Amino acid sequence: MTKSKNYNMTIYACFLGYIVQAIVNNFLPLLFITFRREYGIPLSTVTWLITVNFGVQLTVDALAPVFADRIGYRASMIIADIFCGLGFALLSFLPDITGGGLAGFMVPVCFYAVGGGLLEVVVSPIVEACPTDNKASAMALLHSFYCWGQAGTVLISTVFFAVCGIENWRIMALIWVIVPILDLIMFLKVPVAPLIKEGEKGRAPGSLIRDKAFLLFCVMMLCAGACELTVSQWASSFAEAGLKVSKSAGDLLGTMGFALFMGTSRAVYGRYSDRISLRKFMAASAGLCVISYMLIGLSRSPVPGLIGCMLCGLSVGIFWPGTFSLAGRSIKNGGTLMFAVLALAGDLGCGSGPTLSGRLSLLFDGDMHKGLLTAVIFPVIMLICVAYTAKTEK
Repeated sequence: MTKSKNYNMTIYACFLGYIVQAIVNNFLPLLFITFRREYGIPLSTVTWLITVNFGVQLTVDALAPVFADRIGYRASMIIADIFCGLGFALLSFLPDITGGGLAGFMVPVCFYAVGGGLLEVVVSPIVEACPTDNKASAMALLHSFYCWGQAGTVLISTVFFAVCGIENWRIMALIWVIVPILDLIMFLKVPVAPLIKEGEKGRAPGSLIRDKAFLLFCVMMLCAGACELTVSQWASSFAEAGLKVSKSAGDLLGTMGFALFMGTSRAVYGRYSDRISLRKFMAASAGLCVISYMLIGLSRSPVPGLIGCMLCGLSVGIFWPGTFSLAGRSIKNGGTLMFAVLALAGDLGCGSGPTLSGRLSLLFDGDMHKGLLTAVIFPVIMLICVAYTAKTEK
């Protein structure tokens, strides 16, 4: 993949970084129903945890360009891993200290959200800067590791809960601290290349914001985040409360199935990107995403509902890395600022999609089917945007 073998370990460290990001976004949702049982936390409070997680990540996305270039990508990654590790560690005891109070959950979430937001901003440009033969392929493979991380988070946590009991979730939170520590150790040693070549300058904020193509990519990133995280965040609770299946079955077939299919989509494109049109692949995926949301929202039976979750994973896989790749090759010298703003738009979708579905579910008397069905608007917008990118290029 790389022109210089010295950068293989850099790319592997970035892969592990996205696994950390997957744990940040997907471990806590596995415990939403458990928190309701243990601490009596209502659905409205659970929704706030999602909102705060991605709200903090949004804030970090907005601030990262100010300091990421100054302190460097290596230091940024090390800081991100430290915050993620601290967040997982705090989650293991703060909820009990506060008696299940909101602060006991918010503080750990804020810590690992800071790390997750910083990871989001710097991991992709680190890989983009590495001397690779196929940028789109490298980016798709990178983002596939988010999926494998999500699947691993669900599988390992589910097995742990089955063997040791769901009441020992605090120990599982401590175990996840190991992953950011390993990533931190790797980034102490691997080489990190600059994104913008020596003698060149990155785009000024005003120039970037006035670029209509860039604004279109921002809308696509918002939709990518909303399409992906709406199902990802609610799949476990939806399967257990909405489809009436066991927690283990819901986590494995819903949440983990979603992740595995999403990773497969990204890995397939990464492997065959030289033969597949990225825009056509994204357009077909958007159409499939609409179908998957219809299955999830309209079916009351477990089988089609869980199939809808898995098809959604398959369909959304290319949205995030595909938009990054289109922006990277369409906008010259976007630099850290471009990736940061795109990540910000993506995280805005990550927060707004699940939050919208959660709030609307409450309006429909807790009916998660109707709440999730409303999110079909996001793949529809994505389909329109992909079609428009082809027109503007012509």
